Amino acid sequence: MIRSKRGIDYQDVPRPVAALSDEYSAGFLDPRHKHSRAQLIYASAGVMSVTTDEISAVVPPYRAVWVPGGVYHEVRCQSAVSVRTVYVDSSAHPDLPASCRVLEVSTLLRELIIEATVVPVEYDEDGRDGRVMALLLDEIASTPVAPLHIPMPRHERLLAVCRSIITDPGYWGTVDEWAEMARMSRRTFTRHFRKETGMSFSEWQQHVRLMDALSKLANGEQVTQVAFDVGYKSASAFTAMFHRTFGAPPLHYFNRKEREEA
Repeated sequence: MIRSKRGIDYQDVPRPVAALSDEYSAGFLDPRHKHSRAQLIYASAGVMSVTTDEISAVVPPYRAVWVPGGVYHEVRCQSAVSVRTVYVDSSAHPDLPASCRVLEVSTLLRELIIEATVVPVEYDEDGRDGRVMALLLDEIASTPVAPLHIPMPRHERLLAVCRSIITDPGYWGTVDEWAEMARMSRRTFTRHFRKETGMSFSEWQQHVRLMDALSKLANGEQVTQVAFDVGYKSASAFTAMFHRTFGAPPLHYFNRKEREEA
């Protein structure tokens, strides 16, 4: 089989694992779709966001998103992105994740993902390439989950509000404005929002801004400009919130990731 750049061409290959690589320009949108196979979506360079009915996540080069087969999702590139996607038959490993999640990408997992995109599509399952793919599945199954995603509600009107905020996270609308958009009273809106996401609306909105900030910082934008872009009145307030959420201030966070990848 000739290697393709279309995900649909990898759903029925006679192997438990198949992978593709492609290059996308900044602003590229792969609209809402699904695959029969599960997939690990990874950017070896650049930053993208992945949104499913369950979560919304920013994906810099040290993170990947796992999407089970049959789950609708869309991918948006925040910058030029080198995409590496691994498609996995759900029966290929007993411990594959059953739900959408963000995974930390170790140096080993990164190299295995990249290698999977260059081995023959119909690789020798009993040879070296088969062992690479088996190790890749072991790593996916055992990789720690990164609690850096945003839960999405299922209620149609709440979901419309959330998508509007994700599209423009720098806009600080009031709870009353968003409740009006959802055609709900403020009390009903906040109660249903917490029930569906496990978070208060203000906490959720704050998390969206931080995810957007993470994307901008990963693209090399300056902390002060990012703080203003996502709606903070000062860089210090933004840095304090970033530190509380991610365990380190912005510059230390990214320096730490660079050291881990070295």
